[in-house]
Amino acid sequence: MRGPKVPEYIRKLAVYVPGKPIEEVERELGVSDIVKLASNENPLGPSPKAVAAVKAALPTLHRYPDGSGHALRKALAARHGVDIEQVILGAGSVEIIEMLARAFMADADEAVFSQQSFVSYQLAVHQVNGRAVTVPATPGRGHDLPAIARAVGDRTKLVFLANPCNPTGTYFPRPELDRFLAEVGDRALVVTDEAYHDYVTRPDYPDAIEDVKAGRHVMVLRTFSKVYGLAGLRIGYGIAAPDVVATVNRVRSPFNTSSLAQVAALAALEDGEWVRSSREHNLGELAYLQGELERRGVAFTPSVTNFVLVEFSSDIGELFLEFQKRGVIIRPVGGPGLVNCGRVSVGTRAENDRFLAALGELLPARAGA
Repeated sequence: MRGPKVPEYIRKLAVYVPGKPIEEVERELGVSDIVKLASNENPLGPSPKAVAAVKAALPTLHRYPDGSGHALRKALAARHGVDIEQVILGAGSVEIIEMLARAFMADADEAVFSQQSFVSYQLAVHQVNGRAVTVPATPGRGHDLPAIARAVGDRTKLVFLANPCNPTGTYFPRPELDRFLAEVGDRALVVTDEAYHDYVTRPDYPDAIEDVKAGRHVMVLRTFSKVYGLAGLRIGYGIAAPDVVATVNRVRSPFNTSSLAQVAALAALEDGEWVRSSREHNLGELAYLQGELERRGVAFTPSVTNFVLVEFSSDIGELFLEFQKRGVIIRPVGGPGLVNCGRVSVGTRAENDRFLAALGELLPARAGA
């Protein structure tokens, strides 16, 4: 390779592979009328109020956005009962994950997280030549919080907790989080990734923003990509103590969130009816989808999110292609304990039935009932 030598840790980086887009499947396979159930998007679309806000903002596209996102940060601070200095915006919560690694980690510093959790944690850590310490999941594919706490060492700077967890759909309750935070204390910044919190209805599910308010060494990540339906605009946020946010701001790129994303998120935040209807739709269709999988004898991990982790008995690579041929895109998942698993987003009833029909064709012995 010409030019400056690329550091070895950069050369070894894996490239994040997103859920396959509809257009790519159309090009590759010549299939039309495709159902995409790979990226956990809101099947009902974005809030109409957000769409209207974007349209109203289009004439100002020649202007740079507010670099600090003041109006949106102010609204988020009021919504969550924190100071505006405790809120930071990102191009999706993924960008904040990467900023956290850049802000707090140096060569050989460690970040700890569950082995069966969001792949972006590992990618962000490796981008800064850090060490990813992964802890095996529980038999039910949940976070083993006592083991994660024991893995926190002298070089640990960050702990990532996905609650609920992507790609497993599991969650851990308030008592477990309290015990974990008491044990870890201030030895590392605990990052609770709550991208799917809007979908959880369990009474023991912890809102970790309360832990930030209580002065614990925690940052909470949330996103507008899921229940708010703004995945295409890339907008998320983090809430933490002012000093933590100030540190992360030192590595934040100028104008990292667009003006359209900011106005759309601000409008969507106020559209409580859209959030309510999206949540109710998901609850009903999640129950339907899991009920049909159970009836057909297909193994899955019970979910509290807007997706289901399905465990297939056949090779997931081959099944992934066969689903696409039938006009259905799911998300293959790999790694320890997740061999031949696929993540299936909850869609509309028609979309879910398309998946189930394809499943019945591909696994007739177990799924054709």
